[in-house]
Order: sequence, then C-alpha cells, then structure tokens
Amino acid sequence: MTKQKNADSSTLIKRIIMTVLGVSICGFSVGFFRMAAMGVDPFQTFMSGLDRLIPISFGTLYVIANIVLLMFSLVFCRKNIGLGTLINLFLLGYIVQFSDDLLRSIFPEPSLGLRILFLIIGIVVMCFSSALYFTADLGVSTYDSVALIMTYTWNWGKFQYIRIATDLCCVVLGSALYLLAGGTWKEIPTIAGIGTIVTAFFMGPLIEYFNVHVARPFLYGKNGKS
Repeated sequence: MTKQKNADSSTLIKRIIMTVLGVSICGFSVGFFRMAAMGVDPFQTFMSGLDRLIPISFGTLYVIANIVLLMFSLVFCRKNIGLGTLINLFLLGYIVQFSDDLLRSIFPEPSLGLRILFLIIGIVVMCFSSALYFTADLGVSTYDSVALIMTYTWNWGKFQYIRIATDLCCVVLGSALYLLAGGTWKEIPTIAGIGTIVTAFFMGPLIEYFNVHVARPFLYGKNGKS
C-alpha cells in the first residue's frame, strides 16, 4: 500500500511538472510564431485580433478571454477543467507576452530566412509542449473544452469536424477583429497564414512522436505505458 501511494504521488508530481513545463514552453512557441509573422494557431489568431482591438496587455487580455470560456465550461461540463486548465489560463498569456517582447528586443527586424527558422522552431516546440501537456492529463485549456462540450455533451457531431469548425471560427473572427481595429488585408497573413494551416491540420504526427519518445516514457517509464 505504501509503495502504491509513493508511486501515485511520484506520478502526480511528474504530471504537474509536465503540465507547468508544457504550458510554459507552449507560451514560448507562440512567441516564435508571432516573430515569424506567418500565422499563429487558430485561437491565437482570434487573440491577435482581440489584442489589436483592445488596448491592454496581451497577458491580461488572455486571462480575461479565457475566464469567459471557463465560465462556459463550468456551466456545461466541468469534468474537462483541472489544474492544467488553471495553469494555462493564468500563465500562458504572460509567457507569450514575455517571449514575444524578448525575441523582438533581440531580433527587431528579422530577415525572411530567420522568420522561416522561427516558424519551424515554433512548430517543433509547440508539438513538444503539447505532448507534455496532453499526456499529463490534468485538464484541457478552456478553448479545447469548447469543442469537447459541443461533441460529447451536446452531441453536435464528431470531434475532428467540430474542432475544425471552431478553429475556422477563430480564424475568421480574429481576422475580422484585426481589420476592424485598423489592420489591412496585407497584414492578415501575419496572424492567419501558413503557420495557422500547419497548426490546424498537420501537427498530429509530430505531437504523437514526442508522446511516444518523450512524454510517456517520462511519466510511465521506458515502456511508455501506464
């Protein structure tokens, strides 16, 4: 019994570490995406439009937007909410803001080649952080919870199609807000471009690679199984 309790305690500590690291590293990956200026993930596209429209710090704006989504989740399905949700809510936005400011201070005018490198780094780092965060399984982000509720609580359809629909809504709404705030069509690819397409449709295999070779072995041992 004692050994089992120690094992459970050790696993929980690992899951908390993976969650904190996953969210933190994800924040830095978004910073690289923003520096690449070739599009960010769908939810960050929405946040970019909101950030352009509302004159407060990105970190604070991110918390406010996610509190609204948290209220939605608490009303319709609380089981998706956990420690990971709260860490994501209160930590991610400020890390994105910090990483963006830091990178811009170091690379004020990045060349096209450097921007492409930033995009590649952003994709790899986001997949790595997602593997840690998902495997830890301590609650999903408030945005992820929306598609889960529509799928499993409201029975609106298959998750993959619901998720594509919510992602498309974020891209369209974020782009519209960006234009409403004075942005131009020429600038739209910086928040909704190739990086957005890659994150929406093509990151699954790389996330699974990091799941198999990093996240699961760290949590469960070399065999990578619970």
